[in-house]
Amino acid sequence: MPQTSTILDSTETAVIQRRTRLQHAQERAQDYVEAISDLIASKGEARGTDLAKSLGVTHVTVVRTVQRLQREGLVTTQPYRSIFLTNTGRKLAEKAKIRHETVVAFLEALGISTATARLDAEGIEHHVSDETLRAFKRFLEVR
Repeated sequence: MPQTSTILDSTETAVIQRRTRLQHAQERAQDYVEAISDLIASKGEARGTDLAKSLGVTHVTVVRTVQRLQREGLVTTQPYRSIFLTNTGRKLAEKAKIRHETVVAFLEALGISTATARLDAEGIEHHVSDETLRAFKRFLEVR
């Protein structure tokens, strides 16, 4: 394997840092819409208390995040009712689910246990580029 330089100049570092901050900002939205979608599929509805339990966060955290997701057009709510995904929210949930499943399958193909692959995929799925994700899929197809 050819050696590449690992020293980055300040411009490259800044680009990488900006990309990482953006990914972190999107990570919570992706996790929430995916969890909402899963709750709707399994229970027929997504309530705040179930969402808090599913994500291991407090009810207050769910309320604040759901308000942000509403502003972003990903969910709708009504007082004392379930949380609903908008069309945009459903599309993001499906994309997040596919990314997650692809990363899990790739890690398992490398011989990583299912339990560890699922744990590791939870962070990787948000930070892997579309280019890398396509490479994972190609690897899985030819395997």
